[in-house]
Amino acid sequence: MTKKTRRRIDAGLKAKIALEALREQATVTDLAQPYEVHPNQIYAWKKQLHDQAARAFDPGVGRDAETAHEREIERLHAKIGQLTVERDFLVRRSGR
Repeated sequence: MTKKTRRRIDAGLKAKIALEALREQATVTDLAQPYEVHPNQIYAWKKQLHDQAARAFDPGVGRDAETAHEREIERLHAKIGQLTVERDFLVRRSGR
């Protein structure tokens, strides 16, 4: 018996399904069938969209995440440099 891999649903499709659920033109059960998604998952996406909808109109959200990502990259590069120096020092000390 082969093991079934999990289906990955991209953010665009999640948003589309959640928006359809928010419009309430069809029941969540009716939406779940064609997209082959469990109704509880649609409820979760709907709640997430409803709770975080204000972030779509916040001009600083994307920039804050971008600067945090850049800071993390700089921190990791510094750590790589530190580890490289330590490795080189230990190699010289061991006589290899």
